[in-house]
Amino acid sequence: MPLIQNNPRIKNLDKILPIIEMYPCLQGEGQFEGRPIFALRTTGCTHRCHFGAGGWCDTWYSSIHADKGKYTFNDFVRLTEQYPHIKEIMVTGGSPTMHPAILNELSHFAHQHKIFVTLETEGSHFIETDYPLDFISLSPKFSNSTPKLGIKTPLEKVVDDKFIQQHHKYRLNHDAISKMLAYHLDYQIKPVWDGSEKTLSEIKKFLFQHKIPNHKVYVMPAGQTREQLIALYPKVMDMCLQEGFNFTGRTHIIAFDDKREV
Repeated sequence: MPLIQNNPRIKNLDKILPIIEMYPCLQGEGQFEGRPIFALRTTGCTHRCHFGAGGWCDTWYSSIHADKGKYTFNDFVRLTEQYPHIKEIMVTGGSPTMHPAILNELSHFAHQHKIFVTLETEGSHFIETDYPLDFISLSPKFSNSTPKLGIKTPLEKVVDDKFIQQHHKYRLNHDAISKMLAYHLDYQIKPVWDGSEKTLSEIKKFLFQHKIPNHKVYVMPAGQTREQLIALYPKVMDMCLQEGFNFTGRTHIIAFDDKREV
């Protein structure tokens, strides 16, 4: 496939980028759970997710109250040199598709070094990297992710109408999602389920609209802490068994609770 020459690249690899975390770990969710990877977390998000009893987005520091970037691309290159046996990268956020130059630079780096790239995304934007990414881990956000008017964020900001409107601005961008799944090499759908019939109905509607087979679906319980997740595990597991979906635990939260960079 020819390179798309107008795609953005990072011109200065020593410039601080909107990257707030990078570390080696084991994949905690989905099809590749348990495999060694490099996690690279961008900051900034199009969404403002709150899952009721499941709490706020477990990485609210990259979304609702986004930290400032602190790493360069060369910092990431040096990290990969420290762990030459790890051959997978997971780019997560926040919303990584807000940063096309980072994703495109990673596509070149991964192609050169034969590294597998997973992009975790809510699907707000379609990004056409020069080299298609190996795997899209898509977590579409349904109505159960909408914050309620008047509640407080993790840093005590009161949710107003503008906050909720921002959450809905790119939520379920079906055109971007369709293009993303068609362009890149493989995918999984990783929805968050809160145990409600309403959300299950929305998940099924989404899968029908995008012609997603059940074996591509890995359902996660809602929750930002070990306690919240464990309370919902049995119900989500039972639903997956009945509907023919895959269940995915959130191993990193079960192991480390709400600790960062694990």
